[in-house]
Amino acid sequence: MSLDAEEFGESERPLYSRKRRRLMQIVVSVAILALKKTGVLITWVTQVQTAQYACNIAAAYYAPGARGVTASFELGNSDVLGWNCYVEIDGQDDFFVAHLGVIPGAPRLVPLTGS
Repeated sequence: MSLDAEEFGESERPLYSRKRRRLMQIVVSVAILALKKTGVLITWVTQVQTAQYACNIAAAYYAPGARGVTASFELGNSDVLGWNCYVEIDGQDDFFVAHLGVIPGAPRLVPLTGS
């Protein structure tokens, strides 16, 4: 026993018009894009803040007299792919201090001397 639309007296035309279905598709697509954009923006802002905080820690350990600290994301060299920490030292360009990784986290603070 199968149930057909004719048994219930329903017509075969669609529930919504073509115009209304198209409008609903556009509204849903815009809503999904807005959610994705918000997620990406929040993730990026969190990574920037985490990288800057970790860079401040590394700079305080390795270069306590530095004038400025900068965390930047680099794609060029595979050895330093990801977030890197640079400090400004008097009379020099930016000086590399620490590699923070693709997902920034606490830097590995290795003593510079053997003691």
